[in-house]
Amino acid sequence: MKTNYKNFLILGISLIFMLILSACDTGSTATPAVSATVIPPDAVIAEGHLVPKDDLYLSFAARGKVAQILVEKGDTVKQGELLIQLADRQQAEAALVAAQTELTAAQQAYDDFVRLADFAHAQSWRALLDAQTARAAAQTAWDDLDTDAIDDRIDEAEAEVNDTAETLKDAQDDFDKYAGLSENNASRQKAKDTLDAAQKDYNAALRLLEETQREKDLPRATLDEALGAEAEARRTFENTLSGPDAEQLALVEGRLNSAKAQVAAAENGLSNYELRAPFDGTVADINVSVNEMIGPETWAVLVADFSQWYVETSDLTELKVVKTFEGQQATVAPDALPDLQISATVEEINQNFYIQGGDISYKLRLRLDEADPQLRWGMTVEITFQPQE
Repeated sequence: MKTNYKNFLILGISLIFMLILSACDTGSTATPAVSATVIPPDAVIAEGHLVPKDDLYLSFAARGKVAQILVEKGDTVKQGELLIQLADRQQAEAALVAAQTELTAAQQAYDDFVRLADFAHAQSWRALLDAQTARAAAQTAWDDLDTDAIDDRIDEAEAEVNDTAETLKDAQDDFDKYAGLSENNASRQKAKDTLDAAQKDYNAALRLLEETQREKDLPRATLDEALGAEAEARRTFENTLSGPDAEQLALVEGRLNSAKAQVAAAENGLSNYELRAPFDGTVADINVSVNEMIGPETWAVLVADFSQWYVETSDLTELKVVKTFEGQQATVAPDALPDLQISATVEEINQNFYIQGGDISYKLRLRLDEADPQLRWGMTVEITFQPQE
């Protein structure tokens, strides 16, 4: 009996021991030990801050009163989207409309010129043929002219002018002797009649000389004019042989380019009264209100692109920066989120340096390989750079 009791006692103790072991195994499976992150002894550690992919404080180039704020903080915006407008922009808008109207007219003139280039070539050819015909007729008229006979008649007419001029002078001298007498004086009347006749003969001789000279001068002038017209027509025609007239093309191109420049200037002038999103992003902050006076010295709106997070650090001295390189992997741990660790890649190492606390230091920019909704702009993070293998 004692033997059975002893065996029973041993069996009970064994069962209790097995239960204790089973409980220990179950607890070990439910609460595994947290393994600590092992930091290599030669790893570089630095402090940095979270920044968005891009950010920009926007200011007006002009001074004025805020007329409209078309967005709110947190709004998602597209590049070029209108954010804020100033008042008193009517003059700038009118200048833009005028510039755009001139651009339309200049573009139309340029298109018409290029389109009608072949027609202009045909026109210039026809004009050259007409000029050649007119020049040939003028040349024939000149060649058929008996210039020697005309020159003889001109000499005779000049002699007659000289003779009548001498007679007129004598008559004038004779009349001067009686000019002081009464108009009814017979001697004075006779001298006056002689003077009037001499003046008439002189005028007639002068007209004959001029008419005779025109018989030669007019055909010569007509020929010279025809020669000049033919030369100009030939120049215009030859300019069209290689395409549109170079000088006219330069004029219409110059007008078109000037109109484009005026539109650009007018658009720039109008842009001084408005702020548009410089890139796709989010309205991070607004620093103005409607009817507030504002100028270039005050920023109006802050736009940021949170589509990608980056870390910027200036906590690397020359002794540390030599252990970093672009493309290097790193681990980022936000101070405010000690349980969160995010992998990152070194994207840029600034070539310039600055002095901080007497040390030569450099700025680095890292791109986070993933995002977390708890991340906020400006958060302080600890960066652990993985050493190069």
